Amino acid sequence: MTHDPIDPLVAFAELGRTKLSETNLDEVLNRVATVAQRALPGAADVSITLVRQHRPYTAACTGDLAKELDERQYEHHRGPCLQAAAENTTISVPDTATDIRWAGWALRAAAAGAGSVLSVGLPLLDDVTGALNIYGRRPAAFDDEAVTLARSFAGYAAVALANAYAYHSTADLARHLQAAMDSRAVIEQAKGIIMAEQRCTPDEAFSFLTAVSQRTNRKVRDVAAALVAGIRR
Repeated sequence: MTHDPIDPLVAFAELGRTKLSETNLDEVLNRVATVAQRALPGAADVSITLVRQHRPYTAACTGDLAKELDERQYEHHRGPCLQAAAENTTISVPDTATDIRWAGWALRAAAAGAGSVLSVGLPLLDDVTGALNIYGRRPAAFDDEAVTLARSFAGYAAVALANAYAYHSTADLARHLQAAMDSRAVIEQAKGIIMAEQRCTPDEAFSFLTAVSQRTNRKVRDVAAALVAGIRR
């Protein structure tokens, strides 16, 4: 795959301009992969592996070659991206045709069209690790300068991804808390209506709601919301 190269400093600046409030996590991941492909010399395809609860998956990729070779590693539980993620290190495969690690994975990579591979660990969060995976078409696609640049890029990318993950996790938590608060509020309103109509205690009012919930196979919150909505009409 051909692409117009960009200066690494421009790439770093582009990542730094990411507005988390306007960009979801998947978009951040895809942006990191795309920018890395354009900024790193020799990169034909780039992917990002994330590992959560010992389950790896490709969170973003720039092409089928990266995705296919990532998934072969996941199937056999071994490969450069998994090792880089687990050890938070840089794994270089200068020539896939001659590398004997990972029980033949490198030979399969060579047959698929990847002559060299570079995986750089991404320390993200306590429960999430990952790797930036760079696939080159020819052997020795990544010299020492390219490896150094990839590590620097991975450092910037790790910060961007960790911030995005934390931001959106916090935002999701806030939405869940708000939903819980809204649910509690409507249930309390419904209890008040029942107490006024039936001259009963709060516990008896809640028991009434749960009984209707079980009888109609609806959530207590939905029963409460319907009751409140009926009064407001």
